[in-house]
Amino acid sequence: MATFAHITHERCAQFTRELTVAGLVWHDNGHQDDPKFLAFFVTDPHGRLWWVTPAASHQTSASCPEALWQAICEELVPGVATTPVMSARMLAAHMKDDPA
Repeated sequence: MATFAHITHERCAQFTRELTVAGLVWHDNGHQDDPKFLAFFVTDPHGRLWWVTPAASHQTSASCPEALWQAICEELVPGVATTPVMSARMLAAHMKDDPA
């Protein structure tokens, strides 16, 4: 069973700071106390909507402990395009800089 104990309030705050610094518009669904249901909705500079969720414990790696987030943007390719699990800073930059 997937666990999400690694998703703390501080890690959520770090993620939202990175989104804000990147100039992205975002909101969450209010489930920071229950990360398995947590989702962020981010609008990139091209007006595309990204759905960001925490990675489950089995998706994280001890060699890259800051990689905790993954995103889906259905507008990028036909079907669903999911990013690899990334750090808050890398994912924010990816969503900001992904070409239209």
